[in-house]
Amino acid sequence: MADMDKPAILIVEDEAKMRRLLELQLGDEGFVAQSAPDAEIGLQMLSKQPYDLVVSDFKLPGMNGLEFLQAVKRTDANVPVIIMTAYGTVESAVEAMKAGASDYVLKPFSLAELVLVIRKELDATKLREENRSLREALGQKYKYDNLIAQSEKMQAVLQLVERVAPTNATVLIGGESGVGKDLIARAIHQHSHRATGPFIKINSTAIPENLLESELFGYEKGAFTGATTSKPGKFELADKGTLFLDEIGDVPPATQVKLLRVLQEREFERLGGTRTLTVDVRLIAATNRDLRAALEEGTFREDLYYRLNVVAINIPPLREHKEDIPALAEFFLRKYTREMQKPVEQKITPSAMRALVEFHWPGNVRELENVIQRAVTLSTGPTIDVADIQIEAPAARAASGDSNHLLPPGMTLDQWEEEAIREALRRANGNKSQAARALGLSRNALRYRLSKMGVEDSADKDPE
Repeated sequence: MADMDKPAILIVEDEAKMRRLLELQLGDEGFVAQSAPDAEIGLQMLSKQPYDLVVSDFKLPGMNGLEFLQAVKRTDANVPVIIMTAYGTVESAVEAMKAGASDYVLKPFSLAELVLVIRKELDATKLREENRSLREALGQKYKYDNLIAQSEKMQAVLQLVERVAPTNATVLIGGESGVGKDLIARAIHQHSHRATGPFIKINSTAIPENLLESELFGYEKGAFTGATTSKPGKFELADKGTLFLDEIGDVPPATQVKLLRVLQEREFERLGGTRTLTVDVRLIAATNRDLRAALEEGTFREDLYYRLNVVAINIPPLREHKEDIPALAEFFLRKYTREMQKPVEQKITPSAMRALVEFHWPGNVRELENVIQRAVTLSTGPTIDVADIQIEAPAARAASGDSNHLLPPGMTLDQWEEEAIREALRRANGNKSQAARALGLSRNALRYRLSKMGVEDSADKDPE
């Protein structure tokens, strides 16, 4: 009988020697490993007992690896499947990941590489299972230094941070500029077992494209004109710690190839060097771009995207969790009154707070912080009033006659429409019939827009 404390691994491999070797070696690594010579037998074994993870060759007799993967996912969509494939068939591996594979390894691979991938996927699976109870768990408040998150949406973000931090999973943080992606990355690092190691941050858009590779991977003396000494890169500096790569969507294709190799093999060479360096670095990447659109455009590698997107954390814009604005504003008020030695009793008046809450904040939390900092700097009394809150209202922007600002800066047409609908619902106290009339829409037209926004239409009980 299998040890219930050990993860159960099913290996599907037609080559008998490789199959036996993997069974023995994975057993030595603390797994319960069983194997099947083809996909049909593998499916029979899966139907008789549960497995924590499946490792399958892509090229199999009869049903191939992709067909086997699809059959496994039809039976149990949650079991992770790792595909083994040859170097010449990376495209097949990417196709498998699109179909639901968790990861892939390229033959020939080392046992250490395979074990690393298996452990990473088991950690990620545990994380996904724990997040199924996210809604119920939100009654518990998650608190982190320098992070204000009282709203349900931001509590959901901190719930993910709580779950992913202890693992080694690669994290991809998405969100508009100014939402605090760097704070979330730092929180993950500080609550991981790497907390005593370095946290190295690099913004790919702040570095010229021709210098980014040398910044990440370092260079040897003489690698290029001006390289009078050798210099370690960010990956070396982040060894045993975390590397936070911001705006990864802007990384050039040539550098993407080297990033993929580091994620797969944990090794690289400095620019102009021949010595292979090995590092133990957790990568957290962030972007304000739609990487799926970049895949369609061919500007971002599919295989790198799937390597990065092990756990995705999407931070909502401030306009979608306005209930956090009062606490954020008070936090920044306390911060800057201390820094500027202003009266500690300084307060934000109710009318000023109302102005802050009603603004749409295209620059998100960063813009809010700047507004509070400016208000504290220029204030002369014990209160921050509306006159001290220097933000341009949307009406004032429209009245400026600038044809480049038909919409509030930072908002798309879809976002503006969603904001108008949410505001109409707020003013109508959730009555969708009243909101529809205020918007000049029919009831059905509003229901259609709500469905596109992902808002449940539970208002069939609305009084007409």
